[in-house]
Amino acid sequence: MNITQEKINDLSSIVTINIKPEDYKAKVEKAIKEHGKKVQMPGFRPGMVPAAHIKKLYGKSILVDEINNLLSDSLNNYIADNKLEVLGQPLPKVDQDAKYNWDFEDSFVFSYELGLAPEFKAEFSSKDKFTKYKITADEETIKSRTESLQRAYGKMTNPEVSSDNDSLYGEFVQLAEDGSVLEGGIDNNASLRIELVEDAKIKKSLVGLKKDDVVSFDIQKAYKNNAHLIHNLLNISEEEATELKGNFQFTVKNVNRLEPAELNEEFFNKVFPDGSVTNEDGFNAYVLEEIEKQMETNADRKFSNDIYEYALANIKFELPSDFLKRWLKATNEKLSDAELEKDYDSFEKNLKWSLIENKVLQANNIEIKPEEVVALAKGRIATQFAMYSPTPIDDAQLNEYAHNFLSDRERATQMYNEVRSNKVFEFLKNTVSAEEKSIDYKSFLELK
Repeated sequence: MNITQEKINDLSSIVTINIKPEDYKAKVEKAIKEHGKKVQMPGFRPGMVPAAHIKKLYGKSILVDEINNLLSDSLNNYIADNKLEVLGQPLPKVDQDAKYNWDFEDSFVFSYELGLAPEFKAEFSSKDKFTKYKITADEETIKSRTESLQRAYGKMTNPEVSSDNDSLYGEFVQLAEDGSVLEGGIDNNASLRIELVEDAKIKKSLVGLKKDDVVSFDIQKAYKNNAHLIHNLLNISEEEATELKGNFQFTVKNVNRLEPAELNEEFFNKVFPDGSVTNEDGFNAYVLEEIEKQMETNADRKFSNDIYEYALANIKFELPSDFLKRWLKATNEKLSDAELEKDYDSFEKNLKWSLIENKVLQANNIEIKPEEVVALAKGRIATQFAMYSPTPIDDAQLNEYAHNFLSDRERATQMYNEVRSNKVFEFLKNTVSAEEKSIDYKSFLELK
């Protein structure tokens, strides 16, 4: 067997594999014998079908399979042995003039195009300067979180007349163009939250309603063509909701109002059954601490994103874009040209960052250990259990759940990539210079 590589440019090459009969004959004969042991055929005892008969009936398909296996193994070994950093997967080059008899005496020539990773450096130091924000909690944010908790533990009441923060439970009925009920049209009972209605005039018409009141409105106008909301209200598909036109009649069956809980002993006992908070001062301190922790997370995410954008803007290298687009089309048959062009920049950006991550890991001997992946999975599972039960899950059981979770290859890859990304960002944050700056929450949200 002879394998050669022809370099097209720094980012792509053609690998050609020449296969002669002596390269595959022994493998094919062995595969034919194995097949003869398994196949059941009238006139022959199980496992005793002659190899010549198997070759006559199945020889060509076995030959094709073995050639494909040989090609795959040879190409992968060549890439590994020559330390080629391949992007995507090799793409076979079709030779229209090549014709094979598949008669066990053919020599075969197959060529593959490779997209290659570029050479570049990803060096970071204290000369790379960033701002690390410390977000201060403003009164508006504290008030909003307090009210959110009060609503979460509030009581549902049924006032006679609706106000702008109420929900209306009632019946939606589709109307014809003349305003009459459309025969065979949509009819569904649902709860309508007045605050979610975006059209000011329609929202106003829903305030001051009582049980059995009837109001009609253009549902697309009410929700500014939000197909997701409309499909939930009317119990139709999002596709149907997108195409829907015309008015709906809504008959009020009930007015529902969520009365926020008062900051009293009953409320504190419900929110903090462990007794950690028993009065309003303690509650205010808890809310402030919770917000500050969330803001610390938001600031850290901003720090990571600034490093990410800085790296992409300052570490310059090209990718084999034409090859990658052809590879994406070859591996995604349903991908249209329009979708490819629309999403390609995002794909290339993610690929560039992945290559930068690889450089950082390699240059600084950063390892991702299996136990770190398991620890992340355990943490995620423990968090999920904590949402439903205050009792911590036993560590042995948690280990079992984690290993079962990671037995799924896609999940394991996702966890591995997350650990990988976390370690890269952790290293970079400790390498670059960061000047701390205090900023209020509203100003932070306005940052790009």
